[in-house]
Order: sequence, then structure tokens, then C-alpha cells
Amino acid sequence: MFPRILPVFFVIYAAKCTLRTDQQFWTELAENELAEALQVKWNLGVAKNVILFVGDGMGPNTVTATRIYKGGESHRLVYEKFPHVGLLKTYSANKMVPDSSCSATALFCGVKANQETIGVDASVKHKDCSASLRPEARLKSLASIALKAGKSAGFVTTMRVTHATPGPIYAHSADRKWECEDKMPASAAACKDIARQLVEDWPGKDLQVILGGGRQVLVSNSTGTKEDPLDTWSCIRKDGKDLIKEYQKDKHDRGLRYSYVSNNKQLKGFDVDQTDYLLGIFANGHLKYEHERNKGPEGMPSISDMVEAAIKVLRKNKNGYFLMVEGGNVDMAHHRGWAKRAIDESAALEGAVRLAAAHTDPRDTLLVVTSDHTHTLSINGYPYRGTDIFDIAQTSKYDNVNYTTLSYGTGGPGSMKYSVKTEHNRTVAAREDPGVNTDSFDYQQIAAITLDENSHGGGDVVVYARGPHAHLFHNVHEQHYVYHAISYAAKMGAYSGTSAIYTNISLLAIAAWVAICIMK
Repeated sequence: MFPRILPVFFVIYAAKCTLRTDQQFWTELAENELAEALQVKWNLGVAKNVILFVGDGMGPNTVTATRIYKGGESHRLVYEKFPHVGLLKTYSANKMVPDSSCSATALFCGVKANQETIGVDASVKHKDCSASLRPEARLKSLASIALKAGKSAGFVTTMRVTHATPGPIYAHSADRKWECEDKMPASAAACKDIARQLVEDWPGKDLQVILGGGRQVLVSNSTGTKEDPLDTWSCIRKDGKDLIKEYQKDKHDRGLRYSYVSNNKQLKGFDVDQTDYLLGIFANGHLKYEHERNKGPEGMPSISDMVEAAIKVLRKNKNGYFLMVEGGNVDMAHHRGWAKRAIDESAALEGAVRLAAAHTDPRDTLLVVTSDHTHTLSINGYPYRGTDIFDIAQTSKYDNVNYTTLSYGTGGPGSMKYSVKTEHNRTVAAREDPGVNTDSFDYQQIAAITLDENSHGGGDVVVYARGPHAHLFHNVHEQHYVYHAISYAAKMGAYSGTSAIYTNISLLAIAAWVAICIMK
């Protein structure tokens, strides 16, 4: 134990010696926040542009851990400086704890849906193909109403472009797993797979930006490499179709200017002036984690690289745009019990938000940052301020075994860190010591309950907003409220002709309140 305790002792000692704890420090922190709060003014303008960031599985504890990871307990992430904050209730139409497809449907389509369905209302049960074909069950996404309003629209994801979160942007499916024909049963023969809907149907074929992974669901009989293996969790297209070529043919036949890119070199080098439609597919399955991706010319881009390219294309439209950005590897890492990977991916998403904030004007661009659901990540014990978030929290007074600051409520087999031993003639479960590699990207934190993989959490998620009508996010909201608030802010869809009326009513209400106060 001594070699483990000694370096931890020096880290704690150094942290305690360098962190300020005097009264002036705390007062300055509070006074700076107060001065900032007093400067907040409502922006009642119309959101010409909207960028909606979704940190998949990025619950409040993940955000807290990311903050500490990047700068310490009193640090603030870029979106934590946004003036308006609320909470979202994430339950679905039929489950207390949601999956990503139904929660994305709520965020992007404005109603709660059933677990594992995409872009359809709650009248469609899981795997009910015929019900998903009813026009009245098919929902209009933020991207579709943006296109109807004359704006451009698109999405960026570190996942397959047909995955659960981006799917509701353009598709209607009774099963999130129907990404290509290979996973569809005979009973679903009348339904089109999600990849075909992206390329063949509206609004998918008119999206100006599509950036992410998923080549194996778009191109038949795709082959993997050591750098880019096939994703065994997903389907592999086998029907002979090459939907990337179909995308290119469609744009050519319609006389549209487009670019297709598949690596860093091509993404950085495409001609923005000659590109109105940008398709980028960078992996067979999901994109690599940020810490392990190849950053060279033939490698995969970062989420920030993709956001920068997307904004360059979309901002050419004088009417504005809608862009959805998903940091999906936060969720992927949590499912595997890799807390450091999840938090590093959350930090990468924050970098993309920072880039977008720097490249847009808060006077006409609404930035919204939120999550689709939480995970069961917990921040434990009483670790000293200033210590590594991935390190040991304390030694348990019950079993005298160290435990980490981070752990999970549920986890896969790799998070079951217990063994059986005999004590005083009885068999007991003994918790294993975390060891010395808790700061590794490959370390799996302990979980209380063992499943096949970490499950989602059912807690509320935070929504942060900056720009026109960002003040609409102000308390505890239903998750599908996001769709309506964004539609209202951008004067799209059902709210295209009502924004001015509501604004005038709000101003009259404020004026009446001021008059009453003066009379008193």
C-alpha cells in the first residue's frame, strides 16, 4: 500500500498548499457572478441561426467531473457561462429511464415517444412497422421545419449518421436498430431502413450538412481495417446499394453543388465556395474516441473540426440555419464503464461549443447545450479539493479498502470488482482495491450492479442557452419543450407567425407590472 499512498499524499499536500481558501477569494467569486447576473438582459430578437448541442449521456455529474477535469472545482465550462439555464425531465412515453432514440425524438420533434422508436409519436409501438407508416404518426423535426422556413439544416455526430440521436432529424422508424436492411425482419418489409431514408427521402436528401460515421450501413459489403474495423454492434448493408454514390448522383442530377469527404485532409481542403451540400463519412461505425483518433491527413476529424466545417457551409444561407451537434462518444464510454474516456469526450464537446460561440453572433444565433439522458455516474466520498477526479477518494472505514471518487450504479462485467472470500467461517463478497491505474483511459470504474453494460440514468439533465429568446429556458421543463422553445425563438413551424404577437404581449405585461409598481 505504501507506494500507492505516498504519491497521493504529496498530490493532496500540494493541492492544499496552492488552492486559495481566504475570505477575499470566496467573496470575489460571488461578486463576479453577481455582477455578471446584473448584466443579463433578455434578447427578444428572432434566432436567425440555431445550434443545438447534445452531449449524449452527459448528465449533471458528467458535467461536474468535466469541469474539475478541465480546470478544478471553481472552473467554469464555456456553456456554464451562458446566461440562461434550466432542467429537462427525460422520461419517455412508456419508460421512466429513456434511451437515446425516444429522447432525441422529444428534443427534435416536440413530443414524447416510446423507447427505441425514431421520429414517430407514442401511437407507434416498438417494431410496429405498419403503425410507423401512418402519416399522422410521423413527426416533423426541427431540421424539416427549418428547411420549410427557407433555412439550411444539417447535423454533426461522432456516431453513425443513422444512429439513435441523429435519426429523428430525418427518419421515421419503429425500431432504432433498423439502420440498414440487414437487421430488419420480414414483418418490416414495407418499411424503409433509416440509411435509405437519409439519402432517398425528404428531409434527409435536402440536408446541407451530414457529418459522422456509418459507412457500413450506407455502402454494401463494406470492409474493415485495423484502423477502422467494422462495427459488430450495428448492421452491415448487404443489398448491393451504395448510398454514398446515390447521394452524389442525386445532387449531380439536381444540379446542386456538393462535396463528399472521408478523412481529415479532405474535410480541411474542400472548396467551401463551391459546396452547398456537404457529406462526410469518416468511419465504418462510430468515430474514434478523441484521445485515440489518428489526427493525420488520413485520419478522422474531431467534433470541433466537423462543427467548423458545418458552420462554414450553413452560414452561406442569408435566411440562417439549424445545426444539431451530437457528442455521442460520451455515452459510448459510459456504457463501457470508462469514466475518463466519457469525461474526455465531454471536454471535446465543450471545445466544439467554444468554437461555435466564437464563430457566431449572440445577437442572432441561439446556442443551446443539453443532453438526452444521464448515466449512473456518481461522485463519491470526501476527496480533497484540487485532487485528480479519477483518483482515490478515501479508504473505506468499513472494509479498509480504497475507493475511487467516480463509480457507477450499474456496469458491465469489467466493472464488477468484487471477489468471494471466507472470513470467520462465513463467505463474504470482498471489494477489490482499485489499484494504481485509475487515471487510465482504459480503467473501468466499479459498479454496484452488474449488467451486460452500464445502463442510462433517469435524472434530469441541464439545458444551457445563449442568444435570442434563450430566456425561454428558465426552470424545470419537459424535454420536448426544447423543440417548441427553439421553434418559437426562430419563428419556425407552428410559431412562424406568432412570435411578434407573443413578444408584444410580453412587453405589455412588463409595462403593466412596472406601472403597478410605480403606482404603489
